[in-house]
Amino acid sequence: MLVTVLLMSCLSCSNDSEDTTDGTDDSETVDDSDVVNVDASYFLTSDGSVTITTVPCTLSDGTETDCYQIVTGSLPSDHTMGPWCPDNIADSAEEGGIWLEGGVVYDVDGAFIENMATFYNDSNWLMYDANGDVYITDTEDDCINAANPNVGAEYENFCVECLPSYITDLTQTWTIPITPVIQANAVMFTTAGAGGGPPGAGTSAPSTRGVALNGIEFSAPAPVDNILSAYTLAPFDDAGGHINVHQGYHYHAATGFGTQIVQEDGHAALIGYALDGFGIYALEDANGDSPSDLDELRGHMDDTRGYHYHVDTAGNNNFINGLKGAYVN
Repeated sequence: MLVTVLLMSCLSCSNDSEDTTDGTDDSETVDDSDVVNVDASYFLTSDGSVTITTVPCTLSDGTETDCYQIVTGSLPSDHTMGPWCPDNIADSAEEGGIWLEGGVVYDVDGAFIENMATFYNDSNWLMYDANGDVYITDTEDDCINAANPNVGAEYENFCVECLPSYITDLTQTWTIPITPVIQANAVMFTTAGAGGGPPGAGTSAPSTRGVALNGIEFSAPAPVDNILSAYTLAPFDDAGGHINVHQGYHYHAATGFGTQIVQEDGHAALIGYALDGFGIYALEDANGDSPSDLDELRGHMDDTRGYHYHVDTAGNNNFINGLKGAYVN
């Protein structure tokens, strides 16, 4: 794992109190004085894998402002990708990826594949042949077909593995406000990945949660129920990511890989930005402790970083629960 480490300088922000109006009782109340601008220098641009320009933009609340437009080639340059599916039920954890279930991160090794019928209490699971070789999608067409929501029965009991070589000319573009604009009504994500909001708010959030400092998408939760109902498995690699041909490589969990900005005060490292421009930080600080005062969005504030988010536990197949600020539609 290659991690780019920088030191973040101290930015002072004050804390004034205001009532939220999103129908919930926030543990944190924030106002415009609790805003820290996006720092474009933290993104991994030195190797050309990410480019950033400043563009005019209009946010979801109608605010006209400046945004950073972040363009990435859809594959990370700061850590390796894969493996995802083990070849045989005798393979070790080093030869497979991970699976997220019930808040727990499981190694997708040979034993995991061998015991899926027991793990899910369903005798229809049998993802290997008489020699113990795992059924794996081995072409780009198979990758596309097996990832289809209406996957055919011919892909039942296949481990779905889409390879970086399938991503040859795909870019992703993210546009985030340089200065976050706090909203009175926070927009909550739904567990299925679609946007939501308080009753009568008339707003919906994008499904993407944010962008990592290496330019890779922090995606909505993987549709685990749909994957499993088709008797397929689409593992993540140890970095919490996998590939489809429409998104390229994208993350569904934060497991400590990739570019991070270490904090001088021992606070959890900055790992990316949400689409509203607020920072997204790792879950644990330098002592291995997690914050206990997060609001329903998974955010809180301090005098150095202003309002910011902390990612969810990796096993929960989730990053943050909503957006405190306005975003680009």
